[in-house]
Amino acid sequence: MALARRRSRAATPPIAKLVIWSVLIVTTVVSLFPMFWMLSTAFTPGSATIKAPPSLIPVPAELFDGGSLPSWAQTRAYVPTLANFDDLVRQTRGNIWRWLGNSAVIALAITLFHVLFASMAGYAFARKEFPGRNLMFGLLLSTLMIPVQVTLVPNFLLISRLNLADSYLGVILPGFADVFGIFLMKQYMQTLPREIEDAARVDGANEWNVFWRIVLPLAKPAVATLAIFMFMRSWNNFLWPLIVLRTGSRYTLPAGVATLQGEFSTNQGLIMAGAAIAAVPMIVFFLIFQPAFLGGIRIGALKG
Repeated sequence: MALARRRSRAATPPIAKLVIWSVLIVTTVVSLFPMFWMLSTAFTPGSATIKAPPSLIPVPAELFDGGSLPSWAQTRAYVPTLANFDDLVRQTRGNIWRWLGNSAVIALAITLFHVLFASMAGYAFARKEFPGRNLMFGLLLSTLMIPVQVTLVPNFLLISRLNLADSYLGVILPGFADVFGIFLMKQYMQTLPREIEDAARVDGANEWNVFWRIVLPLAKPAVATLAIFMFMRSWNNFLWPLIVLRTGSRYTLPAGVATLQGEFSTNQGLIMAGAAIAAVPMIVFFLIFQPAFLGGIRIGALKG
């Protein structure tokens, strides 16, 4: 196998490698540009966020000889500032940190329970034989064709009748399970060898021990993938928390930052400062689960 890999690499012409790397570099730049623009605007003074042409990078005057900017940069450069972050804390009266905590609690709770319930349902569909299993799974998959917007009103009516409106539980409860997580875990658990589970049952393990101690650790790449997807989706969720929550101090970070937009004007630096704060936990969460996430990709790429 190693010899075949070396031959395939040697057979790749230099022009093809150059094209591949060029495409990858361009794709990376295009993908990261929105984040770069967000961070650049977050450190831009409010008066400079609406000028044309816009500033792309902070250029302190001290970096140039004589302490002055050259002619090409005088209309485009600016001095980085933390004023937007100070204004964000002041205008929200410190609620920005409460919003951050609310988002963390809601996203972690949804991720934890979603992974647990989706894993249990996926295990049942992948390993258990019961009447109507295929029909039930087909009905679950058919719900993927229903847009999320269609279920907003029924979900809100249900939450209201349960007296969970304007509460964290009202935001968390609908995210406990969905079809995507069940489908992902079922498809992955079907690839696991049954012999290990049979050996555990012979040793006296019950179904819960087989699931918790055998199947779930083997499905760690799928669990990490689902956890990343659910945390990012829950963290970025804007519409549902905005509908359910009414008290300003209970807002999540995306919903709270949206309230900073004015009716006739919007401070882009202020909004981007809030978005920059919201992006940090997602990046940290992804870096924590990245090894297991990449492990799931490698498992599908290796055979024999």
